[in-house]
Amino acid sequence: MRVITGIARGRKLVAPEGLETRPTADKVKEGIFSAVQFELSEARVLDLFAGSGQMGIEALSRGAAHAVFIDSSLRSIRCVNENLRNTGFERMSEVINRDSYDYIKLTAQTFDIIILDPPYHHNHIDNILPFAAKKLRSGGMIICEYEKEAAEPTAPEGLILRKTYHYGKINVSIFYRPAEEVAE
Repeated sequence: MRVITGIARGRKLVAPEGLETRPTADKVKEGIFSAVQFELSEARVLDLFAGSGQMGIEALSRGAAHAVFIDSSLRSIRCVNENLRNTGFERMSEVINRDSYDYIKLTAQTFDIIILDPPYHHNHIDNILPFAAKKLRSGGMIICEYEKEAAEPTAPEGLILRKTYHYGKINVSIFYRPAEEVAE
């Protein structure tokens, strides 16, 4: 597992051992970031269910200004911190060991990009997407990675499905909040 492109290109990343985490394959990660590349510059990113933190780190490498990493597993948090040290993104990041549902319901922060890559087969996307939508800034997007067998998530109020991508056993749906027009 590595950073694909940007200022930390080629840096190796560590992942927690065991079956709790399932790192996103490079092919899927490349597809996701190709789809959102123009929205990354100076973005505030939330990597919910962070695992190794590779998705948030890829966003930072490609120009995001700040990333918040949330995971309930101490083992995952250790990997995120090690990966941030190895890529030099510690100062641009906040790492929180907390349940993802608790965090998204209670945080006052808002984000330009929210990455949802929870454990499969638990309906986490459908359950957490409405809460994540409330923390999304105007013009922002939510990236949802889920197993092929799962139903496509439904867009919460105020969000529009931009596109769903299919990568073998994995689907990725990207939702966005239309930018508010400024009255003159």
